[in-house]
Amino acid sequence: MPHPSDRLAPYPEQRQLIDGIRFRVRTRIPWRGMPEKYGPWGRAYDLFRRRQRNGTWQRIFTQLQAQADAKDRITWDLNIDSTICRAHQHAAGARKRGTCRRSRPAASPPSPTTTASGARAAA
Repeated sequence: MPHPSDRLAPYPEQRQLIDGIRFRVRTRIPWRGMPEKYGPWGRAYDLFRRRQRNGTWQRIFTQLQAQADAKDRITWDLNIDSTICRAHQHAAGARKRGTCRRSRPAASPPSPTTTASGARAAA
């Protein structure tokens, strides 16, 4: 937590806002959807952004991570995958060069019927 002289609001109200920030991050709801019991969503957002800009959240995360690592609660396993999948240029929606030809319809209209002598049949 920041130094007490950095506080802009009384501690209980700020604690309520921090609880609201934690709730919002945990549930992934929009800021405007934050329950009123945590205070005005705009003030919680402002507090979150101020702390984000001055690096408070990063410092808290780093300290918690260091404490957990010192107690061997973090397993640093790495899984590196070097597989590369590339699609053909046509699969990626690339524009075709040349004129654009429409494909022929599946069923073409029937041709006129002709007789054996080559003359058209009377319809």
